[in-house]
Amino acid sequence: MSAPLYNRDILALAIATADYLPNPDARYRASKRAPLCGSAIILDLDTDEGGLVTRVGLHVEACALGQASAALLARHAPGRGLADLRRARDGIAGWFAGTGAQPDWPGFDLLAPARDYPARHGAILLPFDAAIAAFEQRAAAA
Repeated sequence: MSAPLYNRDILALAIATADYLPNPDARYRASKRAPLCGSAIILDLDTDEGGLVTRVGLHVEACALGQASAALLARHAPGRGLADLRRARDGIAGWFAGTGAQPDWPGFDLLAPARDYPARHGAILLPFDAAIAAFEQRAAAA
């Protein structure tokens, strides 16, 4: 029998998005929507001169799994660069597709039950897609 899709840990992460308030003064902002489920995110991103994340702000309209993924991204993105986020996103997508191991992103083991629910995958990938889009905006502005 598989683990329950929504459990106390996932719900705790979902409400943790409140710890990462939107930052209208952030240098970069990306807005993304997952077409399958309709989840949406606005992600604010600040970086240092070397291109490493210093702060993430979130406005998330998603299921608890999408919110939990956003909280994990915001919690562990500081100090990481674009390559790290792309590697994590690709690892998550590969894991969902059954072609890779569980992604090496702190706390992501809590989202393991979602692997069996393809309709939720877009919501979980959404924060990573938004962070990558914000980084690409940063590169275009440079």
